[in-house]
Amino acid sequence: MHFSIFSKFAVSLSALSIFVAVIGDANAASLKKPAVQVRKVSLQQQDAGEFANFAQWKEVSDFLDQMAAKHEFDRTELEATLGKVQYVDRAIQLMKPAPPGRPKNWQAYRARFIDPVRIAAGVAFWDEHADALARAETQFGVPADIIVGIIGVETVYGRNTGNFRVMDAVTTLAFAYPDTPNRSARMRYFRGELENTLLFARESAIDPFSLLGSYAGAIGWPQFMPGSIRRFAVDFNNDGKIDLRDSPVDAIGSVANFLVQHGWKSGEPTAFPVSVAADSNIWEAFIGQGLEAKFTLEELKAAGVSPAMELPSDMPYGLVDLQNGLEPTEYWLGTNNFFAITKYNRSFFYAMSVIDLGRAVRTARSR
Repeated sequence: MHFSIFSKFAVSLSALSIFVAVIGDANAASLKKPAVQVRKVSLQQQDAGEFANFAQWKEVSDFLDQMAAKHEFDRTELEATLGKVQYVDRAIQLMKPAPPGRPKNWQAYRARFIDPVRIAAGVAFWDEHADALARAETQFGVPADIIVGIIGVETVYGRNTGNFRVMDAVTTLAFAYPDTPNRSARMRYFRGELENTLLFARESAIDPFSLLGSYAGAIGWPQFMPGSIRRFAVDFNNDGKIDLRDSPVDAIGSVANFLVQHGWKSGEPTAFPVSVAADSNIWEAFIGQGLEAKFTLEELKAAGVSPAMELPSDMPYGLVDLQNGLEPTEYWLGTNNFFAITKYNRSFFYAMSVIDLGRAVRTARSR
């Protein structure tokens, strides 16, 4: 889903994972006018549950004006299209943040993705698409096990790609986001994804309502958001079109290209286990420093971080904490490649589950 925008421990776009929430302000429960009368009423004055005709909303009207001016859409036709969109309360509920108080637990999260069913499906996927995976590894420098890990975490190799109409999901999220601190930013993000959905449908000559995906609007085997499809997806089976819904080969190449475009470096490792000093808290300053590798091995060691093995000293690292509820936290040093995976979903848990699933599939396949 790549939306990427979620907290460090957000779930993946398919789990949904990735990225974001929905509709609404219920300020005007007293507003009982028919939907057709609310064109000049702002979203903040509407109850989204009552007024589900998005084409009548002022913010949507402004969006239609922008699309017509910027991309030369026929405004009347576009208004008719938005008039068919349905408000998705389920997307809203799924996007709301989890209630506070429940501790994050890496081992519980991991168990959801590294399981016998998913590993067996990964082996079958790798066997069937070994040539495409090898070609992606050669062309992009991304190991097959990382690609297999991502597609497995996202959709169990195409089994769970989502059944929400993308137009419904992204429109709901674009104009009706829960009352959270990042509400405005999330709504802007999804308005961009609505724009990309319409552009992608026009470029591909398809009905935008034919696109099905996650409750956040992520599409196909790799759960790309519409904007990511337009920027990073590739025609890897060379059939003249990009199809992430029905072509696992296109999904393989697109995942690899996404990672390269987000900093993947061929030949580099991903993460190394470390321990941290118990008699000092200097190392804590390296926690929560963004999704990037930017510290030298020397300064991390000086702060009390001890690698479990000899590590390359000529690359940057970031300190990764995987909290285990009431059990001790696991600590790792992530490389550029680890953080490239977090650009797919902004979560340490997600990145490590991708690595572990890919490794487990590779091991099972070699038996």
